[in-house]
Amino acid sequence: MRERGLSTHSSCVFRWVQIYAPEADKRCRPHRKLTSRSYRVDETDLKVKGKTKYLYRAVDSTGQTIDFLLTAKRDAAAKRFFRKVLQTVGNPLPRVINVDQNAAYPVAVKRLKAEGHLSRRCHLRQCRYLNNIVEQSHRPIKRRMRLAMGYGSFWTAWRTLQGIEAINMINKGRVRWLDKDNVLGQVKFFGKLFAVAA
Repeated sequence: MRERGLSTHSSCVFRWVQIYAPEADKRCRPHRKLTSRSYRVDETDLKVKGKTKYLYRAVDSTGQTIDFLLTAKRDAAAKRFFRKVLQTVGNPLPRVINVDQNAAYPVAVKRLKAEGHLSRRCHLRQCRYLNNIVEQSHRPIKRRMRLAMGYGSFWTAWRTLQGIEAINMINKGRVRWLDKDNVLGQVKFFGKLFAVAA
């Protein structure tokens, strides 16, 4: 904005994020590549107005983000997250799901298999060392969330997170026909999403 001689207040940028971040996530989803069928699932905590909220994330064996969900409560959130992942178009059904020792995961997987949402052949592995990929994947997301210096509400945090995850997926090369090192291509892709000149 400064390069173009425009002065912008930080509250204006905040409003842009709240409007365009969820839209960016929605528009990026149809362009995503398929991931591998080996899921790594983990949850991490975030502070929103001094209270702990839970961010569930799934990545594949190569580190590509599959999906994410911010929840206010931990109870039954694992099942809700798995259901969201399985119902999203473009996410392949998992062959194996690697999780940590959280007791909610086996219960959620068992219920989803009983309901027919998850294949009975899908294997659940509870081994924290196999989840190093998703643990490392949390870092850039949490770093961006910290830079915002806190959120006033759950929905503010959720909308901002949608934009952060969308940009992170583009940077990691999750978009079809776009390499992760192609910065100019990423800028053009984002311009095409919103029909603006990049």
